[in-house]
Amino acid sequence: MTNFIHEVLRDVLSSSRDVSQYTFILPNKRAGTFLKNELSKLVKRTLFTPEILSIEDFIQELSQLNQITNPELLFKFYQIYLKFCPSEIPDSFDTFSKWAQMALQDYNEIDRHLADSNEVFNYLSAVKKIEQWSLDTDTSFIKSHLEFWQQLFIYYKALKQELLDNDLGYQGLIYREAVENLQDFIESNRAQQYVFMGFNALNKAESIIIQELLQDNMAIIYWDIDHHFIDNTFHDAGYFIRQYLSKWPYFKSNSFNWKNNYYTNQKAINCISVPKNVGQAKYIGELLHELSSKNSSLTSTALVLGDETLLPPILSSIPDSIEKLNITMGFPLKLAPLTSLFELLFQLHSKKKTSFYYKDVISILSHQNISALFYSKNKDVAAKIISDIRSNNLIYLSKKHIDEMANDFEDLMNLLFNSWLDDPEVALQRCLDLIVFIKDKDQNLTSIASEYLFKLNTVFNKLYGLNTTYGYIDSIKTLQSVFNDILDTETIDFKGEPLEGLQIMGMLESRVLDFETVIISSVNEGVLPAGKVINSFIPYDAKLEYELPTYKEKDAIYSYHFFRLLQRAKNVYLIYNSQPDVLAGGEKSRFITQLEIERTHNVQHKVVSPTVPNIIITPKRIKKTAAVLQQLEIIAHSGFSPSSLTQYIRNPIDFYYEKILNIKEQEDVEETVAANTLGTVVHNTLEEFYKPLEGQLLTIETLEGLKSKIDVTVVNQFKAIYKKGDLLKGKNLIIFEIAKRYVFNFLKQEIDTVKQGASIKIIAIESDDNYIRLNIPELNFPVYLKGKIDRVDEYDGIMRIIDYKTGHVEPGKLTIVDWEELNTDYDKFSKPYQILTYAYMMNAKASFKQPVKAGIISFKNLSKGFMPFGLKEASNNKNKKTVVDQDILISFETQLKKLIIEICNSELDFIEKEV
Repeated sequence: MTNFIHEVLRDVLSSSRDVSQYTFILPNKRAGTFLKNELSKLVKRTLFTPEILSIEDFIQELSQLNQITNPELLFKFYQIYLKFCPSEIPDSFDTFSKWAQMALQDYNEIDRHLADSNEVFNYLSAVKKIEQWSLDTDTSFIKSHLEFWQQLFIYYKALKQELLDNDLGYQGLIYREAVENLQDFIESNRAQQYVFMGFNALNKAESIIIQELLQDNMAIIYWDIDHHFIDNTFHDAGYFIRQYLSKWPYFKSNSFNWKNNYYTNQKAINCISVPKNVGQAKYIGELLHELSSKNSSLTSTALVLGDETLLPPILSSIPDSIEKLNITMGFPLKLAPLTSLFELLFQLHSKKKTSFYYKDVISILSHQNISALFYSKNKDVAAKIISDIRSNNLIYLSKKHIDEMANDFEDLMNLLFNSWLDDPEVALQRCLDLIVFIKDKDQNLTSIASEYLFKLNTVFNKLYGLNTTYGYIDSIKTLQSVFNDILDTETIDFKGEPLEGLQIMGMLESRVLDFETVIISSVNEGVLPAGKVINSFIPYDAKLEYELPTYKEKDAIYSYHFFRLLQRAKNVYLIYNSQPDVLAGGEKSRFITQLEIERTHNVQHKVVSPTVPNIIITPKRIKKTAAVLQQLEIIAHSGFSPSSLTQYIRNPIDFYYEKILNIKEQEDVEETVAANTLGTVVHNTLEEFYKPLEGQLLTIETLEGLKSKIDVTVVNQFKAIYKKGDLLKGKNLIIFEIAKRYVFNFLKQEIDTVKQGASIKIIAIESDDNYIRLNIPELNFPVYLKGKIDRVDEYDGIMRIIDYKTGHVEPGKLTIVDWEELNTDYDKFSKPYQILTYAYMMNAKASFKQPVKAGIISFKNLSKGFMPFGLKEASNNKNKKTVVDQDILISFETQLKKLIIEICNSELDFIEKEV
């Protein structure tokens, strides 16, 4: 393949002038490296390398201005705004920056295209007056609105003068000044010879400069365009160059270099549809692996990212077979892991509170660059602090509390959690100090992490300097906004060999360069081309009037870059997202449709989708190994509880995880009191009230006396269980009151029952000495049952075994018809199983000498009172037996033993149930 740079150099070398005397002007700096390389191949003698400049460097040299950085430009603009703002209350810097960025873009476009700024802003002001015309135009809001548009030109003039006085300029101003200085430059540089090559869309300033140099025989220009694009007047790839060819006086009497015929050469064009962006990255990885197996060097292969945010997933997908690659675009600093730490700190300190939300604290302490600093004597102190926060339900933490949990790390804790006092200077200094601390203390800091630190240090130093000079950042919120704006443009440059291996680049970096194999990603509408993206105060008709670029020109730029990449390529892979998000481009690009309609090339289409295996979902099965059986024996000896038995009925796999493997759910902070916490508080409160009454008859006086203790007792129970969680706000306050109401209503019901003449004697409260052995001959090891019964009392001569439930229970949930179903249906029979187990254990300890009922009191259904277990006969569904006699206990024992034998049976696996 003969590339464009080679052709230009060969033509330049054929002239009588020494190539060292030329100055080559290229669209970007990257192309200069390739030009030097190509020159070394063509010239076999020793010579001085000609001067090679990017167009921007050349224009800046011509203007004699230094380019101002975007952040500093914004600060200078605000300085001008404050000076000329007619409002008594000007916008804050934070508010100003939201519209100022757009205004600066418009200033830039106006200057780059040498439009009459006075006319443009007068036009814009007149348009806004017409839009706001009505019979009532005297409102202060409308006046302020119209005043804003009139002021834009005043700000422009003042900003321009301020920059020129300091020999500074933004890009557009540099271009305008370059045109102003052009004649003086020509007069003093007559002997110079410039070679412009590979340009397409020139702004008006560039066009005038190049034309003047051409007319004065100080330059030659080489275009890279195909006949196919020039001759077809509807093809956007030739949109700009057709205009230069027809409108530039130079080409009336001089030849046009060059129109080529490469595009129509045979090419293998593959259009690949891939779902989602990650799918594109994974497919590109597979494609590169395939290509590298045919040509391991991939020297003439380019991967062009239509959407540059795809760089991180693509880097993760590069196959190991590719040993060399060069990345021309930078890695976005905002995607660096270390950047997220400072974003977390801004989030923490921007809330202006004296205490910190626990999630913010945990996020910082668990950040990879911070947790590494909290190791002391091989102990992970950060993990210990996080565990303490969770176990104590610390939702909001003071700085003092945090310090107490990490005494040995005072310096680090101060850097992270000392208040920023809503002072940007304090915040910036704290961030800079933290960077130094991480650099000095982290022994395992990688080279790339060090690069992140250096770049962030540069950003914070830049912000510190700007704020010291101007002082416009007056709050953490504003500082965070400016920091995020800078992050959007900052990148970390990759280091590599630019002439070897696979080339990964953005669309603009591909200018002037040619490759045999081209892979382009994200060839979607809204990406390639970008479409009707409007980010300007200047309306479309005004842009047409003053020859400013619109989306039409921007689409033509994308078109040229896209089709120029295809000109000399032999193998082309166009990859697009078949399932784009709403904000990430639309259907396949019009460029693909254009290739199909032109029929110049045979476009092969391919649909790629992830391989979806035919997964047959089968329940998990866990075999009972010797270790599992040994653990089951240990459990059997310590005693099966009703909850463990019903857990097995619900799902044997859950039983295996919790009881065999001892895997517990991760303890987390209860921001809102959980249902089980509420239940425990109510249970413990009633235990504290009734435990002293064991063996006594309940009296109205005793129960009335308990009422006065409700508030204090419930508070103490919450403190014991909910630790340091806040009970006085939000839902927690409601739940706290519900707990008190449950206890109050229960006592009230007891009082009413006693008033009606009932005799209630407390036999046992929270009885936990229930530990009995089961006789199961089928098992060769002892089996025990254990359980804690909430309450046992005697009610008018009937013993009641009572289990408290703070949830809602209906009487129907306590009824059994068929004993065979007891071990199979958790939802229906878990509650009868629990209370029958309690009854069985009590009978085993001492056979019942009186009628016994076992049941539940539901605090959410307290009106039903004590709801006893009931047995119905299938033949007579109306009669229900509620007294737990020996027949019921024998029937239950049969099912109980059957369940335990199943649990301990070595031949039966633990099999997952659908829940």
